[in-house]
Amino acid sequence: MSINKFKMEKRKATISLDLDNQWSYLKIHGDQAWKDFPSYFDIFVPYVLDLLDELELKITFFIVGQDAVLDKNKAYLRMIADRGHEIANHSFNHESWLQKYSRQELEEEITSAEDAIFNATGQRTKGFRGPGFSCSETLFEVLADRDYDYDCSSLPTFIGPLARSYYFWTSELTKEEKKLRNELFGKFMDVFKPLKPYKMKLKNGKELLEIPVTTIPLFRTPYHLSYLLYLNNISNSLMRFYLNMAIGLSKLTNTAPSFLLHPLDIIGGDKIKDLAFFPGMNVDSYKKVTFFKSVVKKLKESYDLKAMSGALK
Repeated sequence: MSINKFKMEKRKATISLDLDNQWSYLKIHGDQAWKDFPSYFDIFVPYVLDLLDELELKITFFIVGQDAVLDKNKAYLRMIADRGHEIANHSFNHESWLQKYSRQELEEEITSAEDAIFNATGQRTKGFRGPGFSCSETLFEVLADRDYDYDCSSLPTFIGPLARSYYFWTSELTKEEKKLRNELFGKFMDVFKPLKPYKMKLKNGKELLEIPVTTIPLFRTPYHLSYLLYLNNISNSLMRFYLNMAIGLSKLTNTAPSFLLHPLDIIGGDKIKDLAFFPGMNVDSYKKVTFFKSVVKKLKESYDLKAMSGALK
């Protein structure tokens, strides 16, 4: 390989999407209609797959096991695998208090999701992310015992507890439901966790790779797409400054970004009318897609965007 060609090679970065379904957003909000498991996969999955094809991206989809057991969702989940994307485990019940589960409960949560996702997609999951960034040492041990390659449940920031307070304020949760979620989005101490992928040495003697959702080096504030959209709604100039700073500091500190997406980041209330009340859903789908494309273009200037397993190579 020539020196010039070597210099032109881009750093690797990873990109993933937590495939939270309509019912999980209703569950987060405290709306009891979630118990019927309403789904928008028929709208969202073809929509996002066509968008990713256009951008020539292959990403990791973190899938919830409960969605995979329902016949109405299986064709859409299989479509994700058939289009060449990586499939990972996002728990079975999508409950953001996994740190309160017993070992037996965690084993059942992980294995039931694994089996359901495999049956729906044909892929055996080797990566995990806890809903609401929930995790525990026991969870990591269960993942390591089941030969998972990586976990992605860490968000090293102080913003999480502030986001939790806002979420509690805007939701319709009962006191009991809020108590269950009292560590949702992490603790203030999470700000001290590493930003770069690292091997966790567990009490059972095994190791597990942790791939944090990247926050801005030094400042430790998030820059996944939800936050960028929020800033863009305030000021496009502010958002561009913030994103340029995030990429610049990531390059300076040799921190390969792990960039996170959620469905409502790239689709609006014009297409998912039942969730039009959610924050940010007043922005229509065309504007969200245009914004997403601009962010991907900016990231691609500096990075080769890969699915999460790209961090293992």
